[in-house]
Amino acid sequence: MKWKKYTLKTTTEAEDIISNMMMEAGIEGIEIEDKIPLTEQEKKQMFVDILPDPPEDDGVAYISFYLESETDQEEMLKRVREGLEEISRYCPIGEGAIRASETEDKDWINNWKQYFHQFYVDDILIKPSWEEIKPGDKDKLLIQIDPGTAFGTGMHETTQLCIRQLRKYLTAETELLDVGTGSGILSIVSLKLGAKHAAGTDLDVNAIQAVKENMEVNGIKPEQFAVTMGNLIDDKAVQDWAGYGKYDIVVANILAEVLVPLTPVVTGHLKPGGVYITSGIIDDKEETVIRAVEESGFRVVEVCHQGEWVSVTARKPER
Repeated sequence: MKWKKYTLKTTTEAEDIISNMMMEAGIEGIEIEDKIPLTEQEKKQMFVDILPDPPEDDGVAYISFYLESETDQEEMLKRVREGLEEISRYCPIGEGAIRASETEDKDWINNWKQYFHQFYVDDILIKPSWEEIKPGDKDKLLIQIDPGTAFGTGMHETTQLCIRQLRKYLTAETELLDVGTGSGILSIVSLKLGAKHAAGTDLDVNAIQAVKENMEVNGIKPEQFAVTMGNLIDDKAVQDWAGYGKYDIVVANILAEVLVPLTPVVTGHLKPGGVYITSGIIDDKEETVIRAVEESGFRVVEVCHQGEWVSVTARKPER
């Protein structure tokens, strides 16, 4: 099979935001080329003793993505260009030009696996199914996630921020609503940490299967974690499915542009005193999300940062 390859020239400042936008648009197999120096954590994941000196960061990034020949190319490119236009309003995207080329048949569905290795969030070990547990990790809480091509691995700062916040507020009685669940990682971590029950929503039909597979490999029973496809923001059927005033915690690891309209909806699903944990927020959008949270009647209790990403945790009033 021939694939169409598209390469976008942009800025390193915008590459994470654009990548998230592309995944939400339904694109699989994104590649990023830049000259940003590796962090110490990334160097450890390279499994080599000596790395060559990288070229100086020039602020330019190239994001490549691949579309099957059967895909409606024009429709997908339209989505990408609309997303770029929206992002450009608050973040410089540079040239923003997209170049098309054709590539040979490759196993794009599985090639991503070479880049996903086990990692840690404090004393939690998150690993793919194809890697063995190291002898020194036997005492860690094991979460096994195979994210597939469409969902995050948990290595991203936003997911780690959410995991740490969830851990602070979870109890054995916690009812959790996970908006934009993706691979199900946040709900699965919560259940393994002792939460009572989780419900997840996602716009992508592939999330349903991904969650089921990850539940099975982590020993999560069907009655512990329910998931449905749809948009909690404006789909009454999804809102009814989730239920009202029943959750101790709602977590949403989604871009700020989605969190703003989502936040006033979330309050109706939380119990009085319930906790709202958000991430997916680039630092430039921190105040925008905080304002939306406060205008929806929440009290901000904590704002956490990791890299250029932000997590805002808030509480619904008791009465």
